[in-house]
Amino acid sequence: MVAHADTRVVHRGGSKINFRAPVITQDSRFLICVSGECIKVFSTSTEECIHHLQGHKELVTGLVLNPSNHLQVFSCSEDGTIRLWDFTDGILIRTYNVRRRILSMHVSAKGDVFLVMPVKRNKKEKFGLVSLNLPPSVEQHVMVKGHTIVFQSVSTDPKCIAFGQGGEYVASVKDNVLHVYFLNKKTFYRFALGTSGEMAARNAFTCVACHPKDDCIATGHGDGKIRLWRNFNQEKEYTFSTVHWHHSGVNALCFTPEGTNLLSGGLESVLVQWRYGQEGQKDFLPRLGSSIKEIVVSPDGSLFCTSHTDNKITVIKNCTKVSAVIQGLVHGDGVKTALMVDPRTKALVLNGKPGHLQFYSLQRDQQLYNLDIVQQEYINQSNLDQFEVVKAALDSRGSWLATVEQRSAKEVEISLKLWAFDEHTQSFVLNTTISAPHDGPISEICFSPSSQNSTTLVSVSLDGHFKAWQLTQPDPSDDEEASWSCDFVGDYHSLEPKCCCFSADGSLLAVSFKEVVTVWSPASWDLLTTLSQPPGAIQDLCFGRLSCSKYLLGATDKNLCCWNLLTCSLEWSTALDVSLLLADPLSENVAAFCGAEKTTDLFVFRPSEPRPHFSQQALCTGRVTRAVFAPRDEPLDGCEESSQWLNRSQLYFLTHNMELLTFLTKPEEERLMALSKQPTIDDSVAMTPFYLLLGKHRKRQEEERDILSSQSGVRNLLPQGSVAIKELLHTPSHVLPSTSILCSMFVSSLLVSVSDSRDEEQPTEVEMESEKEEEDSEEEGASVPPRPEHESSDTGAKLGPVLTKAEHRELRGVKKLDYSWIRGLVTSNPVVNTTKQMVKTPKQRVKTPKPMAKTPKPMVKTPKPMVKTTKPMVETTNP
Repeated sequence: MVAHADTRVVHRGGSKINFRAPVITQDSRFLICVSGECIKVFSTSTEECIHHLQGHKELVTGLVLNPSNHLQVFSCSEDGTIRLWDFTDGILIRTYNVRRRILSMHVSAKGDVFLVMPVKRNKKEKFGLVSLNLPPSVEQHVMVKGHTIVFQSVSTDPKCIAFGQGGEYVASVKDNVLHVYFLNKKTFYRFALGTSGEMAARNAFTCVACHPKDDCIATGHGDGKIRLWRNFNQEKEYTFSTVHWHHSGVNALCFTPEGTNLLSGGLESVLVQWRYGQEGQKDFLPRLGSSIKEIVVSPDGSLFCTSHTDNKITVIKNCTKVSAVIQGLVHGDGVKTALMVDPRTKALVLNGKPGHLQFYSLQRDQQLYNLDIVQQEYINQSNLDQFEVVKAALDSRGSWLATVEQRSAKEVEISLKLWAFDEHTQSFVLNTTISAPHDGPISEICFSPSSQNSTTLVSVSLDGHFKAWQLTQPDPSDDEEASWSCDFVGDYHSLEPKCCCFSADGSLLAVSFKEVVTVWSPASWDLLTTLSQPPGAIQDLCFGRLSCSKYLLGATDKNLCCWNLLTCSLEWSTALDVSLLLADPLSENVAAFCGAEKTTDLFVFRPSEPRPHFSQQALCTGRVTRAVFAPRDEPLDGCEESSQWLNRSQLYFLTHNMELLTFLTKPEEERLMALSKQPTIDDSVAMTPFYLLLGKHRKRQEEERDILSSQSGVRNLLPQGSVAIKELLHTPSHVLPSTSILCSMFVSSLLVSVSDSRDEEQPTEVEMESEKEEEDSEEEGASVPPRPEHESSDTGAKLGPVLTKAEHRELRGVKKLDYSWIRGLVTSNPVVNTTKQMVKTPKQRVKTPKPMAKTPKPMVKTPKPMVKTTKPMVETTNP
């Protein structure tokens, strides 16, 4: 076995954003939600992800706003830590180490922190609600000691715990019992409903919410009823009223901040708004897409937020209008199609909501779009047979998509659909529908590697046949579209085929029939050879790639076999319970997921070398049945030898509980941590000292400073309403430099000097004009002695007197003056020769520092009188 210290399995993309209730900030600008091991900050207006807060090593289990600072948020995790974040800048402020697994976190109106964590009771570990004191500290890592147990047996679901008016009491529901604990009085009350027979299931508590200003507790139940509890401070005199609209269990309850309305949601995908005190009056917001799991209201009451079972978060404005939808990777009951990567968008393609395929971007970690395959309205009702997408395949260019939809009624109904990619809509459009393509369920479909001549789709069915479907291209003169037709039907001794696979070049097709593997030629559909193996039906087939293309791999529930196609013999075999066999399209590596007791092991090897060069035991719990190699945009550098197989592609796999996992190497982790520590700024911000202050493009700071020092008089003008200034004004003061530094930089940025780009872009032309002036003055018989050829303006500057700083600034100002107004005067002057000399004489004086240093002030301040007195100046220079 090979060690794997430089790689670890992480949740990377596709995590559940509906795992816990999201948090809306005080100003309703941002929405914060958990996403696996990280935290995401979304904009409620643009739906864009602003920050990824990374730091936890295990699953994040809770989020709450800091009551003492509305720009900060607490997060807790199963790694036993509580972290305090500045979510506006994406900065980790402090880490509290509790040293116990944390399941959820709550904060009362008084600012008290409560955690749900394992507690021991009668030598058995249960989950309890404990009160925790987070000590104030300036250290970044703080150890938390001591806690007080409030409840010793609570639900780990956060919506089953709520804090009452002003944080005076806490309500907890579990099974058929409601517990109320008054924190100041330290008194405890227990209320139970029917706990026997069918009544127990109907009366089971599902969620709880407390009124913010009144002593009222609302509880949801499995039968769809909502109970409003009052007088619960006296165990024998309590009362409750019942309202009922939901036909199934109530999944979520939430009061508005003012307590005027109660919101509820459930399986119906309808948000119900009850008027508090007038429960008979209610409003509805229907068709939210899927079952409601959580309901959250912003602190100012302007936004409602619902999270749904299809891993979606909906932002609702003004109680009636959906303003934003944040869609994550849809985690359904199971993925029946294979995991695929779209060659065009690099998106992960798999089952989405019922009857759909979802295209999910792994780089951006968000859903691109849904493709409706069934094109029928889905009815959310149990024990109802409806069409499902069971198989899907993409060709190597992403031009064609094949899907199989099936309904298991009294007779199995099957449809094979082929979709063509439309360049105009940038989506797939239905091209061909084949009803009843086989007499039995389809077990596998695959495309041949794309070629310019033809494209072939092979479907394998349990009816004992496999069929080859050929794409027919119409004549260019016809207006008809391309169509598909059956080209070949094959079988082998009336055995049921299970799986099929094309070779990398498309020259071979392998189809398994029970214990026999048949190899066919797609060019002529001739049976080339048959391969046998130890007893057991072939469950999966895979061709080798690149230098290992001569090998064919087959897996059963007990053995993994490798055949050499050149000799048509068994090369090697080993005893492994392979649940999934997968080849990397960009290398010779093959990944084999093997089932063990309640876990899955992974082996990565080359077919030419039976010994694996990477293996990991107990990769995850349960069996892995779906995985895919996603090509990288750029190969990885700096990986150790044991992780070289991850250089070209990244391996993603789905667990039995629909978690998308992948491998993370040390170079990747270091790069991601470095990027997470850099504040992000909008690219549209002007390149000003404030832009540099906020820290973007740190590698170019020294170059920019050199440019500013060499051209200190040239600065970019700050635009009105600059994003950099707004960002600076909204940045917390504890992360900013001192006021003296900011003031000096701000004043310096306001100093703007005039620049003449024409003089900067053409310095050589000015020197050539100066030399031409000297030649003209010699031809006209000027008595001024000519300059030596070896003498330049630089040597003249050395021989002249040393200029002061003020004179240097005035000299630079003279060089940047615009003399275009002189040309207008010259055009109207009849004396051409004199005008030419008059115009060029000031330019010649600019190149001579000594005379300019004596009289720089009149030349800069009064350029117009200089033209008027040019003639006396000429007479003086020609005695």
